[in-house]
Amino acid sequence: MYATERHEQIELLLAAQGRVGVVELAERFDVTTETIRRDLDHLESLGALRRVHGGAVGRERASTREPSLAEREHHHGSAKAAIGRRAMDALGADFSGSVFLDAGTTTAAVASALIPRLPGARIEVVTHALSLGNTLSAVPGAALSLIGGRVRGLTAAAVGADTVRAIESLRPDVAYIGTNGVSAGFGLSTPDPDEAAVKRAIVRSARRVVVVADADKFGAELLVGFASLRDIDVLVTDSAPDRDLAEALADAEVEVWLA
Repeated sequence: MYATERHEQIELLLAAQGRVGVVELAERFDVTTETIRRDLDHLESLGALRRVHGGAVGRERASTREPSLAEREHHHGSAKAAIGRRAMDALGADFSGSVFLDAGTTTAAVASALIPRLPGARIEVVTHALSLGNTLSAVPGAALSLIGGRVRGLTAAAVGADTVRAIESLRPDVAYIGTNGVSAGFGLSTPDPDEAAVKRAIVRSARRVVVVADADKFGAELLVGFASLRDIDVLVTDSAPDRDLAEALADAEVEVWLA
C-alpha cells in the first residue's frame, strides 16, 4: 500500500472512530510504528488531525471545545436514550434513597428513564441542572432538591464555590455523572474548570458513581480532569471500549454495562 492510500485510510478510520492508535494502525497496515508516526505527523501538518499520546484524534476534539446543550440534544439521541434506560439497573427494582443527577444530555436521558418510577416511590432526586429540575418538578409526587449557584449558560447548570460546598455536604446513594471525555490515561475530563469542580464534588460525595457516556467520548482528553477511572463504579455506554481503555477500566475495577 502506498503512503497516500494509507493516509486516506487513516483519515477514514479517524472520521469513523474519532481516535486512532499508533500500535493498532501499524498492525492494521503491517508497517512499523515509526512509519505510522511519520504518517500522523504528515497528516497533522495538513490539518487533518491532532496528535495525542499514543495516536491521534480529529481536529474537532480540541481540549476546550464544548458544544451547547442545543447542539448536543439530538446528537446520538437514540444511543443516549438506551444508555438512560440501562442506567436504571443501578437502582434495582425496589430502590429507595437518594439519586444525584449531573447536568448534561445523557443524564437527561437518565432522568427520562427515572420519571416513571418517581410517583409513589421513596426516591429523593438532587440536581444542579436547571433543565432537569424543570422537567422533574412537573412530575406529580416527585421529591426534588435543586442546588443553586451561578448558572453557566452553556450547560444551564449551577457552578461555583457555593454549588460545590452544597454538594460536599451531601451523601447521595447513587450519582449519575456525564463527561466529555473518558481516557485510559487521563480518566474523566471536561473543558471548563467550574464544571469540573462540580463534577469532582459529586464524585467524591456519592456512595456509588455511575458514569453515562456514549462511545464518542472514548479516548477524548479535555482540558480539566475531574476523576480517575478508580473513582467510578460503573460505566454505562452504547459500544464496547477499545483494547487500551477496556484494560484500564478492568484494572480500575469499573463495571462496563452496554446499552
